[in-house]
Amino acid sequence: MIEKIVLIGAGNLATQLALALFENGIQVSQIFSRNPESAKELAEKVNAGFTNQPSELFTEADLYVIAVKDSAIQEVLENLRLNHNQLIVHTAGSVPMKILEGFSMNYGVFYPLQTFSKAKKVDFSVIPICIEANHPLNLMKLQHLAARISSTVHQINSEERKSMHLAAVFVNNFVNHCYTLGAEILQDKKLDFDLLRPLIQETAEKIQTLHPLEAQTGPAKRNDQQVIDAHLKMLQNKPELQKIYSFVTESIYQSQIKHAHDLL
Repeated sequence: MIEKIVLIGAGNLATQLALALFENGIQVSQIFSRNPESAKELAEKVNAGFTNQPSELFTEADLYVIAVKDSAIQEVLENLRLNHNQLIVHTAGSVPMKILEGFSMNYGVFYPLQTFSKAKKVDFSVIPICIEANHPLNLMKLQHLAARISSTVHQINSEERKSMHLAAVFVNNFVNHCYTLGAEILQDKKLDFDLLRPLIQETAEKIQTLHPLEAQTGPAKRNDQQVIDAHLKMLQNKPELQKIYSFVTESIYQSQIKHAHDLL
């Protein structure tokens, strides 16, 4: 049973995970962060201790969660001074579980599939949590912990998780960047981005009941070359946006053709 947890990290994911654990009666014993102010700020929210010194890490926790950027995981592991029996997990989507091998006899992955921001509270109960472990007993412990904060828990291996993370980059990070580009286009004409919010909301809601191919609309799907050419002309002073528009338009068109062939 996992009851006492040390969180290594105080960023976006660590913040929301700490809050979810705390709200579900799971003790966050300590927050570690290289930035002592960040560690203190999060610790105060979940009634935990905090430190920015690896030598001061609480050594009696049931689980150590490494929730830092991917490139920092190796450094964190090399600085940990824990018993090799301690259960350690990381929360990264694209980092294999194998990175933890050699640092402990008990290890795994605890990957919540969601976008996180410190200031935006999330409902963890609907977030898919993807778990993996090096031993059935460790997997059972992570399964039980995940089920206490989420109704959706999946056992997914490292290769599958990498694909999930790649897909997530497309549907979240790239899509959000398109919001930024759309905001810039409106800003040029001093138009408010709020005008697009109902469209964004409807797009997100539609995907709850339709396959993405069925939900697709717009000039690329219709192969409306007149509108496409007009848009490209409007972007003639923004060559990077013009390139993105052309590439995505062609990708949408080819997807529609492929889908039509698949139905034949």
